[in-house]
Amino acid sequence: MAAIVRASRPISWVNTAFPFAAAYLMTVREIDAVLVVGTLFFLVPYNLLMYGVNDVFDYESDLANPRKGGVEGDVIRDRAAAARIHRGILWASALTTVPPAIWLALQGDLAAAITLALVLFGVVAYSAPGLRFKERPFLDSLTSSLHFVGPLLYALVLADVSLADAGIWPVWAAFIAWGMASHAFGAVQDVRADREGGIGSIATVLGARATARLATVLYVAASALLLAMPWPGILAAVLPLAYAASTARFWTVTDATCEQANRGWRTFLWLNQPVGFLVTMLLIVSWNGWL
Repeated sequence: MAAIVRASRPISWVNTAFPFAAAYLMTVREIDAVLVVGTLFFLVPYNLLMYGVNDVFDYESDLANPRKGGVEGDVIRDRAAAARIHRGILWASALTTVPPAIWLALQGDLAAAITLALVLFGVVAYSAPGLRFKERPFLDSLTSSLHFVGPLLYALVLADVSLADAGIWPVWAAFIAWGMASHAFGAVQDVRADREGGIGSIATVLGARATARLATVLYVAASALLLAMPWPGILAAVLPLAYAASTARFWTVTDATCEQANRGWRTFLWLNQPVGFLVTMLLIVSWNGWL
């Protein structure tokens, strides 16, 4: 059980549950069963499916990657134990994901059900054999971004909100840019390891330096997109700049020194906490009309 929990990356649970809960609550403006079930679903089962499936099918490459372990991915060194635990992860992923997903699909219209299905498909397709979106350069960053933006988009469609609304589209567009930047920069540190293992990624194609620069530009683009938000949402435009400042430190990183980008990735992990707090405060202010 402990290995299954670790596989779900508890440090990242809030990154998927919060976008769903915030989008649904800010649009529906009431606490109901869908909000509770949906938030719990995107808190644990969704993350177990996303990271657990990844751990199972990335096992061999993770064994060879010295970065893996702890918050950056649990690696079971005993192959016999790993085979047993991996079966448990796959079963737990299915049993905890399918029932609530079916229930949620029945709570909205067809568009909402299709959106949820596509979000879950993207999570599985990222790692599953035969699809492996994670090894398809550029699609890897987009798919990874949609892992986090997907719950927000699903909440909006479920609440029957137009994605083209002036106060809505800058949010999800900036979130996609932020997510693509985060994935791309995360891939920088693994350029050499991925190339040696024959694994493709946006970083193995562009190289460490170009990818780090692209990530910085995408963070700045996310900030620019948020400038289209009405007041007080426009205040959020400053938040992606903290990530841009972090990745800009690696503007001259090379393929030979790509592992140094791990410092920036660890900064990203802790940056999520204060930035998430500030987003929450901004939502509270907006909800109460204090500004």
